[in-house]
Amino acid sequence: MVLKDADELPACCTPIPPNSLSAGGMKPIVAWFLFFQLVLGPTPLMSIGMKEAIKNFRNLNVDYPRVKFHRDFQDYCNGIMTHVRGTKKSPSCPKIHYVIHVPWNMVRTFCNKSDSFCENYSQYCTLTPDTVPLTICSLSKKQPPTSCRYNSTITNQRVYLLCSKKEDAEPMGIIGIF
Repeated sequence: MVLKDADELPACCTPIPPNSLSAGGMKPIVAWFLFFQLVLGPTPLMSIGMKEAIKNFRNLNVDYPRVKFHRDFQDYCNGIMTHVRGTKKSPSCPKIHYVIHVPWNMVRTFCNKSDSFCENYSQYCTLTPDTVPLTICSLSKKQPPTSCRYNSTITNQRVYLLCSKKEDAEPMGIIGIF
């Protein structure tokens, strides 16, 4: 349907005549927008970014049960870091990467209540109450510049996690070990 005249537009779509709003005419609209932002929470765009971070964390930092890579990878970390670099679409070699070896449901419980706010990351964070099985993949110092070779350290340690919010949150990243 092609409309030629503004008189033919439905009432919802009628343009506002110029100079019909007073200087403060937009203030109520802005106030309502801010009110809905506070009441409804973060914008959908922010939620999409947070969901992506949670999905990436689960995909790249949680491996339970622990995967066994083909012997051509020469080590667990060389296999997992090939996956990490491919997922991130990054040619660079990350210097360190942590992989937790507990079920996802257990990892999620760590962010049920986070009393700490990590200013450096602008997110809530928590320290796991107990040690968890963990593999630390660290970039090998002795390697040709054309490859990424990693050393594996298998340990049990407490882990600092980034959480998506203060309570009933999802884990989004590992920021350190204790």
